[in-house]
Amino acid sequence: MAYNVTLRQSGRQFQVEPDEPVLVAALRQGVGVPYGCKNGACGSCKGAVVSGQIEQGSHSSSALSNDEKTRGLALFCCATAQTDLVIDVREIAGVGDVQVKKLPCRVNALERRADDVTVLKLQLPANERLQYLAGQYVEFILKDGKRRSYSMASAPHEEGPIELHIRHMPGGVFTDHVFNTMKEREILRFEGPLGTFFLREDSDKPIVLLASGTGFAPIKAIAEHAFFKDIERPMTLYWGARRKKDLYMLELAERWAEDHPNFKFVPVLSEPDPSDGWTGRTGFVHRAVIEDLPDLSGHQVYACGAPVMVESAQRDFTAHHGLPADEFYADSFTSEADLVNAV
Repeated sequence: MAYNVTLRQSGRQFQVEPDEPVLVAALRQGVGVPYGCKNGACGSCKGAVVSGQIEQGSHSSSALSNDEKTRGLALFCCATAQTDLVIDVREIAGVGDVQVKKLPCRVNALERRADDVTVLKLQLPANERLQYLAGQYVEFILKDGKRRSYSMASAPHEEGPIELHIRHMPGGVFTDHVFNTMKEREILRFEGPLGTFFLREDSDKPIVLLASGTGFAPIKAIAEHAFFKDIERPMTLYWGARRKKDLYMLELAERWAEDHPNFKFVPVLSEPDPSDGWTGRTGFVHRAVIEDLPDLSGHQVYACGAPVMVESAQRDFTAHHGLPADEFYADSFTSEADLVNAV
């Protein structure tokens, strides 16, 4: 028998089947709730169980701690209902309006942008167009059924191929293929769009865009979407990397700052090499935000990149610098390795 799940804030209800993750049931019925990795690694779908019983599946301890579990929090991507539930989780408008599809695509171009970063461009069939929100991602469906997630770096209004930024993870089945054997015109298959990381356009708050490494990809889509829509809210992009060469689209971000009066760009290097001749900011990228904006109470933050950066930013911004918890939006780039220490 199915169980009823009620969202505490709105009273909206949906049904979940036995052994079906609560998140899967919500998305299946067009209910917009936050999520990212869908496998217990990132913590984006965390919420409270107000009443009822769940069984919490395997997950990363960094995504949900034992202390959080004792306080009634859960990861709904890997939690199944044992009774009817009342849950408290942020609801998201607009996501349910976007159709999720499984589509074939053809590799249109492979452009090496850094030693370990390739820009992959995908051509859809002539009769298909992917509608999505800037910041969302797709999942490649591999031959063995496994999936790999990558954010779309091209804005939704753009005609032509869909752009992804792929970082090489040595030993990774998919990225080894991208960097070593993938050829133009190869056929791939993906599902998308997915995720709840996108610009909230109903706000007038200044925007902080925070990226590390290839976390720049969805941030690029969000920025270019904002420019296209003539959104005039102040935007500041903080992009962190180890060395200058890792800022693989540095000139593009600098051009945005020149062309758009409401946009500022702050690159930050954690380990600049003397050969970089770097005279800009150094250290942890989220600390640069704090140095410039010690009071974040009136801002929105969109953060994407390495889990340690996203987690540190969320903790420090909300606990010590006034950012409302519901104004921190994140897409943490988790991998299979992030589930090694699952609990």
